Amino acid sequence: MEVKSVPRIAKRSIHSHIVGLGLDTNGKARKIGGGLVGQEEAREAAGVIVQLVKEGKLGGRSILIVGPPGTGKTAIAFAMAKELGADTPFVALDGSEIVGSPRKTEILLQALRRAIGVRIREERAVVEGVVADIKYVKKQSPFYPYPVIGGARITLETKDDSSTFSVGPEIAEQLMSLNTRKGDVIIIDVETGAVRKLGRAIGRGEKRYDIEVEREVEIPSGSVKKKKELIRVVTLHDIDISVAARRVAFSGLLALFETEREISADDRRQSDEIVKKMISEGKAEMVPGVMFIDDAHMLDLECYSFLTRAMESDFSPIIVMATNRGITKIRGTDIESPHGMPRDLLDRLLIITTRLYTRDEVREIIRIRADEEEVPLTDEALEKLTDIGLERSLRYAVQLLEPARVIAVRRNSLKVEAQDVEEAARIFADVKKSVELVERYKELMLY
Repeated sequence: MEVKSVPRIAKRSIHSHIVGLGLDTNGKARKIGGGLVGQEEAREAAGVIVQLVKEGKLGGRSILIVGPPGTGKTAIAFAMAKELGADTPFVALDGSEIVGSPRKTEILLQALRRAIGVRIREERAVVEGVVADIKYVKKQSPFYPYPVIGGARITLETKDDSSTFSVGPEIAEQLMSLNTRKGDVIIIDVETGAVRKLGRAIGRGEKRYDIEVEREVEIPSGSVKKKKELIRVVTLHDIDISVAARRVAFSGLLALFETEREISADDRRQSDEIVKKMISEGKAEMVPGVMFIDDAHMLDLECYSFLTRAMESDFSPIIVMATNRGITKIRGTDIESPHGMPRDLLDRLLIITTRLYTRDEVREIIRIRADEEEVPLTDEALEKLTDIGLERSLRYAVQLLEPARVIAVRRNSLKVEAQDVEEAARIFADVKKSVELVERYKELMLY
């Protein structure tokens, strides 16, 4: 019997393996830690920034990471967000996508507000317990020939109580989409109807699988119906959208003729007032996130002026910019400046520098990415990729991992060998080879 492997469809980001800055208790960087390799000084500097943020002492300043291409600038920014907590917002932009838009400041403003979280603590009326029984009610729809979910009847139990509830189609659809089954611990917000699955109950006799992907949780105690403090994190942009939607709803028929519903300055001011009130009442706290701008040298004076004002705002995330430029002209001007940025902005930045990786560091980074992408490498293949990473670029070497795997599979090989890497490098050009090709055939290329 022929057994074929199931195609892998899970997409991993280039920084999916990063869990933090990899610092010890004294703030010193381990050689390999948190998914990062090398760049000890830059990671330690980033650790100081994280500590300043936690102490609320970074006001009016932002970060600039400077270094050659492929030296981990984005990875360090991502690791900073991880260090600040799992619910810390992280928003990444590229300078070219900002400056290429006619609404540059609006893009920056929305990104800034998406990078600021609000942790809201609310005492809510909820029902919470283990699902002891669940039955869905179906009804005939006037719009579809097939029955639709019309509600559900669900029995929840705690260590001390048991209750049965009839719920409407909105809650029933959430229960179905969460694949709720007997033995799941769930919580339902009585006011909003929002359903949250907490995990599988420990010690219940319901059917279990050999491999469970859901975490196990304790069976709740007390009454099924209760008051409970719920914590959720939303961004300022989420609140802006809510306020704007309410305004549009109140505008009645006029909203039907709006071609584009934008968030106004009044909407944002109202959002800020709502947040300030919740903070003063002890119902919420700010969660400063990270807004990362790569290729920051692509921005123009209008963008730089906007960012300078944003740094002084009461509601501001950690603005981290990155560039690989030295002395160059500020975009749209003839003024030359370090990193292509105005000097008055540079004076407000704490600058972190990165360096080129050593051979051992390049090898370890490729090995980590190969493990993350589940690409099995022979020692010879790893050394070949390391050579390519040093001679051409680390990014190029990492990009060859998946093509080399496909080539190895076609040879019916269980591991990627050096010949597979060489073949991948032969059929896929790097930047240097591409430029050489353009120069060779420049008379035939279109301009």
